Amino acid sequence: MGTTLPVCHVSKTPFASSSLYFPSFKDSSKMQNMHNSSDPKSSAPKSVVPSEKLAMVAPSNSSAVAVYCAASLGKQNAFQLAALSLGHALAEAKRPLVYGGGNRGIMGIISGAVADAGGQVTGVIPYAIHAAGGEKDKGDGVVKTESVAEVLDESRRGHIETIIVDSMHERKVEMAKRVGAFVGLPGGYGTFEEILEVITWNQINIHNKPVILLNVLSYYNPVRELIRNGVQEGFIQPRNEKLCVFVDGPTDHKDHESFNWGQAALDAIAAWQHDQVQTLPFHWTKDIDTSAMPNGTPNINDITGLCSGLFGLKSINAWLRRLWRARSGSC
Repeated sequence: MGTTLPVCHVSKTPFASSSLYFPSFKDSSKMQNMHNSSDPKSSAPKSVVPSEKLAMVAPSNSSAVAVYCAASLGKQNAFQLAALSLGHALAEAKRPLVYGGGNRGIMGIISGAVADAGGQVTGVIPYAIHAAGGEKDKGDGVVKTESVAEVLDESRRGHIETIIVDSMHERKVEMAKRVGAFVGLPGGYGTFEEILEVITWNQINIHNKPVILLNVLSYYNPVRELIRNGVQEGFIQPRNEKLCVFVDGPTDHKDHESFNWGQAALDAIAAWQHDQVQTLPFHWTKDIDTSAMPNGTPNINDITGLCSGLFGLKSINAWLRRLWRARSGSC
């Protein structure tokens, strides 16, 4: 039943030159208009307010779901069965899965469950990890049920598309731009970081997508307390506690192994109140989903317009990142 996995490379060729070019604003009529030429006392640019209202970015139309989780199995059977439940629910709902590209641990369970049920699976993995044979189990977890062992069987994993990117940063962008929602299963440092980043992107108006944490065996209770402490100490707006939705499951942890975590996740995605988010007033690219960061050589036309200014700065940032990679590779 297994098939050869297609591999799609989306890596970019870094610049060979190490020289830096920063475009000048002096010849831009748009920038010159920001000065009040009729006032000889005024030599500094005045603040300019966009004529159009800064609006919250629209929610995504994508039905795909990114799942962040561990390359390890974990010690609890409930963690593995929650991944199995989510995979089956995604396949049944015909929602494509986008994940980190691993075939071990919780990653292997969720991807195998979707693929085995005939669902669409796309894995996004950095070249360095792919070349090293994939991510390794960082714990001492073991497969605890036959159903989990079946979806981890390579011969049963079906058709999984693999996209290879240059870096961890590009992996996260590639995953985010393909989906309309994010779900977190238990995981370690990488999972924590990925979840917090997409929450932050909601807060700063890069995208408007639900972030759901499946709190199996109360695994994510410390994250919830961290967020609440941020609210209490004045670092997070009280309204923005809603940026992360926790699905707690049954009160009795004994029922967590049999609970339908997959359907609960889909229900939470459907209930996402995208218009109740308190975003910061950043206007990235005129109210469109900006998860897909632009790449390319900086263009003066991108950074002279007021509303397109941040879009241009993002382009420069992406360009400098590629240059930094080129320099690092030559050392």
